[in-house]
Amino acid sequence: MEFCESIGWNSTTGNLVIDSESLTVSVAIWITLAFAVFAVILAKGFTWIRQYVFQDKYGISGPFWYAAGATVQLLLFAALSVQLKIKAPGAKTFLQVTYARFGSKVHLVFCFMALLTNFIVTVMMMMGGTAVIMNLVPGFSLEMASLILAAMIGSYTFIGGLGATFYMSYFNTGIIFIGLLVFLTKVYVRATDPDFPLGSVDSVYEYITCGEVTANSNERYFSFLSTNGLMFGIINLVGNFGTVFVDQSYWQSGVAAKPKQGMWGFISGGLVWFAIPFTFAATMGFSFLALSSFSGQQLISDDEITQGLVAPTVARALMGYYGEVLMFIIILMAVTSTGSAEVIAITSILVYDLYKIHWRPYKVLDNCNECEICGKNRGRKAKDSNQCVCVKKSECVYCITDDSLRNSCKDAVKPAYKCTVHGDYRSYLDFLGDKRDWCVVMVSLANVPITLVFDLLDLKMGWLYTFMGIPIASAVVPIILSVTWGRLTGAGMTIGAIGGMILGVVTLLVTSCLEDGGLRNGHFFENTGKEFNMLMGNIAAIVAGAVFCVATSLIKQKPLTEEEEEEVWEKTRDIDNPLMPWSEHYTREFNIPIHLSTDRPTLAQMKQVFRKTKMVSIGISIVLSIILVIIWPAVMASLGDLSLGEFTFWIGLSQAWAYTAATFIIIVPLALELHDIYVHYKRLKYGVKREDRNGVELGDKDKDHTTNSESQGFLQQNGDTSKKEPLA
Repeated sequence: MEFCESIGWNSTTGNLVIDSESLTVSVAIWITLAFAVFAVILAKGFTWIRQYVFQDKYGISGPFWYAAGATVQLLLFAALSVQLKIKAPGAKTFLQVTYARFGSKVHLVFCFMALLTNFIVTVMMMMGGTAVIMNLVPGFSLEMASLILAAMIGSYTFIGGLGATFYMSYFNTGIIFIGLLVFLTKVYVRATDPDFPLGSVDSVYEYITCGEVTANSNERYFSFLSTNGLMFGIINLVGNFGTVFVDQSYWQSGVAAKPKQGMWGFISGGLVWFAIPFTFAATMGFSFLALSSFSGQQLISDDEITQGLVAPTVARALMGYYGEVLMFIIILMAVTSTGSAEVIAITSILVYDLYKIHWRPYKVLDNCNECEICGKNRGRKAKDSNQCVCVKKSECVYCITDDSLRNSCKDAVKPAYKCTVHGDYRSYLDFLGDKRDWCVVMVSLANVPITLVFDLLDLKMGWLYTFMGIPIASAVVPIILSVTWGRLTGAGMTIGAIGGMILGVVTLLVTSCLEDGGLRNGHFFENTGKEFNMLMGNIAAIVAGAVFCVATSLIKQKPLTEEEEEEVWEKTRDIDNPLMPWSEHYTREFNIPIHLSTDRPTLAQMKQVFRKTKMVSIGISIVLSIILVIIWPAVMASLGDLSLGEFTFWIGLSQAWAYTAATFIIIVPLALELHDIYVHYKRLKYGVKREDRNGVELGDKDKDHTTNSESQGFLQQNGDTSKKEPLA
């Protein structure tokens, strides 16, 4: 205790002193307005470029499990995204695959699961965001905080669509990493103020050593052997499997990338993302413990900890007013970035999965092989008497004329489509685009009453975070199998998702009943929120979902022959955009010769093209997942209670990871995007000699025509709002 008693931040009182100047409501509003203006400018800039150029206390194990439990899913999703490119290259989400394979009823079940996932993520985001803002800005009411967040989320989502969200997410992530490095430096680099209690790894270690004991091995924070930490890690893993694999926004991001870039995007993104929870949680968590030890008491209550208020409290203690401003900016950007992705995902499901397919389809179709424009069969099922003969939009001179007239028109009301083949369908897509715009507004505004209702229920974000896997994780394995296993049945998917959810909830309630007070009033959230009970519920949900799904499919479906297996994936390969068929994009990307009978690459060709990518993605994702979940924790557990030197190495590792990730995420995406803009600009300005699919050099008119179709395809794939094309 000599070390703890020998240093005081305030030599007069011996207590932790925090700058009395706080972030005011007016300053917070000005910051929000500035961010909103920047978001609008960025969204408009994105639209212009695309239009004219492209045409809690678990000790040292807590931060690690928090990071690993949210990273493994991204690594494994990389391999799944490659499978989607091979077997359903025209699909934008798993819901389209579900509909193509199993029809309307199963599709509706998984629309519900997807919406439930987006709802839970949105609620957690709003609850955490409003709690932090209200803590940072005295005078901010819950209503004002939730309204500001809802307005921020809706504004640039409405203006820029999915593509602008990617741009904004890049900017937001860059600022978050800069903020992380600022706090990291403040905590672990010696400060000029001699009275500042932290500023080095040694001081942090010594103060925590002087603090209270924990449930860890040897009753120290520096042991990786923590039962509670392990339980939290498993809960975190299960829950985040649900919020990745069942979240529409991840599928949209994977599809929006170029075919081979999607895999590397998820792998690199997972490794970069690991730095945020790993380093940020460790930095703020250890600072919280050290400052609490220095002050002689915990800085905030346990209830405030469960609301996610550790980080803003530490920011205020470390940097006073400027720490509050920096944390406010970080929270504002993190919430709006995540919230925008969730709004787009919910809107996409409501408009393009429910309204477009079930409520008001352009044309009622029996299967995905039928052309959405004329209703006749395409490719493999086409007969001479009922064969689709619709000309492709990229080859339609009337559509080119329509585009030219509409793009040159400055009026609010654009000229009607004149094309007799595609005109009515494009008008229908414009109609859906209007529905989508209104839906973005309504979903964004709905965040306000939802936040207020959950506040009235006194539901804590910590409880909801550990609960989230129980209602949604049961759908993870069925969704994975829908893209990888031909023998899967619709009954298996439905029974697995719904049955696993029910069993998970029942398991949680039964184990909670065994606690003192059971489920009686006043004890429900306390007992259901205990880690062991949540652990049992999460494990029951994901395991039962997998077992029910596989068992039902094996019972109801006999083994498939090679021909029957191929026919299954032909259904998913029929998913397509009639205005921009996936075959055009893939044959141009990989120079694949088209199979004459289907006018698109065969399944065998697609497997061959993606063979190396598939093997690399599976190998890397499995190896990295084993390292993060098994090898690394085992090595740390074998060390027992970390010495000062070992703790210094641990912090150094987190710092190196953070600096590397920050450098990568700021430089690489910017360089790639600038390169793409330059390439497209050169192509538009100077023209590039291209060959058609038969190897014949195209003339000037054809070159312009090809460039136009490429730009249209890119815009459609990335959610360009000016064209009113579907997001999914």
